[in-house]
Amino acid sequence: MPISTRIFEQKKVSVGSVRLENGEILSQVEVAVEAAGREPEADGSNIVLVCHALTGDAHAVGDEEQPGWWDGLIGPGKSIDTDRYHVLTLNVLGGCGGTTGPASMDPATGQPYGTRFPMISIRDMVSVQKRCLEKMGISRVEMVIGGSMGGMLVLEWGILHPTFARKLVPLATAAALTPTAIAFNDIGRQAILADPGYRQGDYYPGPGPVQGLAVARMMAMVTYRTPQLFEKRFSRNLQSGGSPIQPDSLFQVESYLRHQGKKLVQRFDANSYLYLLKAMDTHDLGRDRGGVERALAAVEAEVLIVGIREDQLFPIRQQRELFTLLKSRGVKCELLEISSEYGHDAFLVEYGETGPRIRKFLDQGLNGAVTERWIS
Repeated sequence: MPISTRIFEQKKVSVGSVRLENGEILSQVEVAVEAAGREPEADGSNIVLVCHALTGDAHAVGDEEQPGWWDGLIGPGKSIDTDRYHVLTLNVLGGCGGTTGPASMDPATGQPYGTRFPMISIRDMVSVQKRCLEKMGISRVEMVIGGSMGGMLVLEWGILHPTFARKLVPLATAAALTPTAIAFNDIGRQAILADPGYRQGDYYPGPGPVQGLAVARMMAMVTYRTPQLFEKRFSRNLQSGGSPIQPDSLFQVESYLRHQGKKLVQRFDANSYLYLLKAMDTHDLGRDRGGVERALAAVEAEVLIVGIREDQLFPIRQQRELFTLLKSRGVKCELLEISSEYGHDAFLVEYGETGPRIRKFLDQGLNGAVTERWIS
């Protein structure tokens, strides 16, 4: 395909005033958008919408100078082929990647919102994305795909707007978090709130709760990976050798987690972290819909669910439950189970396992009323 047929664009789209699920109103909302690949078809038949995870952003595809966070899955000749498809990624409401969030200026005060930013839900995020796409002239897409928090958005897309997408791919996600996942999230939350730099959320333009956010990320990384991976990669090795019987001895696993914490602090806002965590904690597909099974009855798209058997944060039983419920409601669906020492993060790593199946699903669909469980 000639290079002239491919585009790459990053922009902001103003969607105006937004009424949230809790009744509060944001008077001015902007959405950060990344568009890559072929020019979009008018009927949306070559458009793929990507929904990012907790600390992701709109930069999923990227370019040669700055590859995106899903570069292993999306690009020329890859599983989501930008020589064939137009790929859109939108930073979520409440984020810090260009879309209106706690660090944005409140038009009423001229100061950053901070904790005056209203509570938001996963459904609010989808509603804002729908408004943004309407502003862009897009009324339908071929597929919506996302993992973890992004997978929650994918499922809500299928319920809130059943005819918007022909295909849905929720990866490593669930109808609602388990109590254990909420507990892990709250440990990170309390680390941020206990940091003196948090200042009740009004820390702008200062550095904010850098230690608390770093610790929250360290906690999260333990849930994203597996004990098997930590044993294989680090074992009980020290970072700099020598004797461990020293007050300043440092294990390699400690060094790794601290490094991951520092990296997040450099690119992510602590308030956004708190708001998005809370949106995940409070999300429930069945809320005010008569339960999850009745909610899923609204889905009209074909669905490919991807689960990871070693996932500590979203256990494989949750993807199996989604598959069983969708199948019972007559939805054309499949479940792809993979095994990976990367655990929850496998949806960002194991492209050899997930990519070919996603590509076939995107290109061909399920080819009839097939409901199968695939084991990789």
